[in-house]
Amino acid sequence: MLQQVITDNLDLLLEVLPPHIKSHLESLPELQALLEVVMDLGREPEARFAGRAVDLEVPAVTEQDLDYVVDRVGEFGDDNRAGIPATLHRISAIRNRRGMVVGLTLRVGRSVYGTIDIIRDVVETGKSILLLGRPGIGKTTKLREIARILSDELRKRVVIVDTSNEIAGDGDIPHPAIGHARRMQVRHPDLQHAVMIEAVENHMPEVVVIDEIGTEAEALAARTIAERGVQLIATAHGNTLENVLMNPTLSDLVGGIQAVTLSDEEARRRGTQKTVLERKAPPTFDVVVEIAQIDELAVHHNTAEVVDRFLRGRPPAPEMRVRRADGSVEVIPPQEPTTEMMEEAFAGLERPAHMAPPLRAPTAHEPLRIFPYGVSHGKIEKALRDLGLDAELTNRWDQADALLTLKAYERKEPYRLREARDRGLPVYVIRGNTYQQVSGALREIFRSHAAQEEQEALAEARRAAEQVMANSQPIELTPRAAHLRRLQHRAVRQFNLHSESVGVEPRRRVKIYK
Repeated sequence: MLQQVITDNLDLLLEVLPPHIKSHLESLPELQALLEVVMDLGREPEARFAGRAVDLEVPAVTEQDLDYVVDRVGEFGDDNRAGIPATLHRISAIRNRRGMVVGLTLRVGRSVYGTIDIIRDVVETGKSILLLGRPGIGKTTKLREIARILSDELRKRVVIVDTSNEIAGDGDIPHPAIGHARRMQVRHPDLQHAVMIEAVENHMPEVVVIDEIGTEAEALAARTIAERGVQLIATAHGNTLENVLMNPTLSDLVGGIQAVTLSDEEARRRGTQKTVLERKAPPTFDVVVEIAQIDELAVHHNTAEVVDRFLRGRPPAPEMRVRRADGSVEVIPPQEPTTEMMEEAFAGLERPAHMAPPLRAPTAHEPLRIFPYGVSHGKIEKALRDLGLDAELTNRWDQADALLTLKAYERKEPYRLREARDRGLPVYVIRGNTYQQVSGALREIFRSHAAQEEQEALAEARRAAEQVMANSQPIELTPRAAHLRRLQHRAVRQFNLHSESVGVEPRRRVKIYK
């Protein structure tokens, strides 16, 4: 089935804009693909489309322009969001320190029929589902369609907890896009968790739909709802299941993590250290869906099993689903990762549950290699485990990424270190063989290496962008961690080119094209 895109009352969104901005927008040939309009005080307004932005050739935005819009939309809530009654459009405000509006983002609201056909079989199982993905990828659109399918076609009692009126639109009458689902509005964002519980206690739903679970109280309320046998459909902050698992606020949604000390016998049987990470509780959500692109999803059908695999050093192997141009859906069964992929993705995983995520996120690259010269191997290995750093020791300095030594060795044998420095190998010197000195040096090594990785990623993106401009052929870059891909996307935009992330972790990479 092909998706049917319905732009809801775009003319009503244009009506709230100052006339000179509205007339310029209406002249754009691709108006129906408009995503949002940005108005910032003292700057030219901007129209944003998928993958690009267009500066509107009109005078810079004035206070009068902003007031014109504010006076024609609904009342702004404590989350600085407003809407237009009977539509799905969202208007978000930026205020100065005096509370005056100095910027507006007018986002076009759309209902899309057919958008969940790719996972409809999962929705119909009655299992609780968590949708993950970057902002603007279509999570809320899918929630809206799920609510309509469950309430209209499957005749279930569905209640939507609509904190910002983004799912069912502004005003007291819900938008038809949610079908017969009921909508509960939230007076203040801080009360979302209370309204979630109220929905279950007062209205006996079979399904509860929630957008953006983001606090510990909301995560606890979600668990309470799921334990009462209610199907829960929700979104949360994070692009992947791993992001949620490593977020101490939200990790309970997928079962949470705790450090467990094993007996000597059990540690030998497992072939692990005595302190390991294990899942704390049953997951709130049975299924996790990662939205990589609008029509490219990764489905984890058994959250508990995936988390357990992850904590035992086995990367998740999701089922991939891709919608083709003709509307057909291709289902790619899970593929067991190779030993190489496991080593790359999970080097340095074992660390106490309270520790922050690794300073160097697992990527498709090999672990950082450190050559210790006179420094205790045991202290280095302990610090690497405690800090969760992706590194390994090597006994050959010519194969190392960094050399760590003591001040005493630098004084006594400077000629041994001179050759390493002459070859460009970074040398780090500490005063003593203490845990504090070693861990501090390791942090510095990883910060420096991270800065170098950023420079390499940016340089690669710029070289590729120049090639694309010269020959118009798309280029895929080296697989990188998410934060490096974001830097590459920004660099590509400076060349007025398009870019997108393709592939699945740990091989996810940036593709550049005209």
